[in-house]
Amino acid sequence: MTRYVYLIATCDTKGHEARFVAERLARHGVATRLVDAGCLGGCPVPVDVSRDEVFRAAGTTHEALLAKDDRGTAVNAAARGVTELVLAAHERGELAGVLGLGGSAGSTIGTSAMRALPLGVPKVMVSTLASGPVRAYVRDKDIFMLNSVVDIAGVNRISRVVLAEAADAMAGLARGAELDAVEDQASDRPLVAATMFGVTTPCIDEARRALEEAGYEAVVFHATGNGGEALEALVREGHFAGVLDMTTTELADELVGGVLSAGPTRLTAAAEAGVPQVVSVGATDMVNFLGRPTVPERFAERRLHEHNENVTLMRTSTEECAALGRDLGSKVAASTGPAAIFLPRRGVSAIDQEGRDFDDPEARRALFDAVRESAGCVEVVELDLHINDPAFARAAVARLVELMRG
Repeated sequence: MTRYVYLIATCDTKGHEARFVAERLARHGVATRLVDAGCLGGCPVPVDVSRDEVFRAAGTTHEALLAKDDRGTAVNAAARGVTELVLAAHERGELAGVLGLGGSAGSTIGTSAMRALPLGVPKVMVSTLASGPVRAYVRDKDIFMLNSVVDIAGVNRISRVVLAEAADAMAGLARGAELDAVEDQASDRPLVAATMFGVTTPCIDEARRALEEAGYEAVVFHATGNGGEALEALVREGHFAGVLDMTTTELADELVGGVLSAGPTRLTAAAEAGVPQVVSVGATDMVNFLGRPTVPERFAERRLHEHNENVTLMRTSTEECAALGRDLGSKVAASTGPAAIFLPRRGVSAIDQEGRDFDDPEARRALFDAVRESAGCVEVVELDLHINDPAFARAAVARLVELMRG
């Protein structure tokens, strides 16, 4: 079966540039299907997937969108349609990768399709926005964002270099994905996902050693919002035998309004998928902001800790800790597979322990009590240890191994 790179562009404005990329890929021996995601203008080049097919896949028609004459509506429909077509190609086994060209509209359309695909499917987006904040486009997926440097408006001495780079990169990625598909990975150890923050690093370093001794491989996610999103997505895709979710700090940012939220679905994937998990409350003593001037005025009187010039931490209050405990406990209580919650009585982060800035026994007790009250039938283990004590990490790993082998 021939496998194709799906090349996505609004061909009314990027048609000639897309054909240049398709021809470059052909010189590498890579087959392409050029998908026209344009709407309001004409299409000056031949394509393999017409805009009519794109909009039918989105549940509408080109004519209906022309009648509305609304570019935003057309872009959203194109994103839905392209995503459906790309997913169908992937399910048929004919997708070698996805390569998109565009500005804000093209980037929205192309990366929508890319984010719907699993880890390992090559994804390259040539974008006029790639030199700025791109989290909204990339989210939790392995997407290469290539800065177009100049507008994608004609094939000239500058744009030609960038477009050729995109084609060359995609050709290499597609070949690499084919090699991965035929490699025998039967000897790989089972994977365990773990979550870490700077203030819980000693815990996870010890946990990794314990997991390796037990015959598992740890994959560590930095709990910075995007890390939590990636964890949830990969758990849903079935990559992990277990989850050691020791650092659930992103729940605090979601609750209070910090900058490192992973969204309301954080801590739900393992529960829904039935993946064995051990969960703790690492770094729930803090909400994250950027530099000190970025802390909202309403928090001016709160207990703050300047981690560095770009990161300011705010201590969660007793009331916020109780709310966090209810959120965490109820999410784990919904588990369809085996689960346990481990609580460290002596502190939940490097700065939440006796003599440190965020030490607050009352807030910890409110957190732990709320966890117990909302955890239902889930096992809750409270140890007279700090989260970064090696014994705490090893106890959590030992329980997770029992759950995975049970």
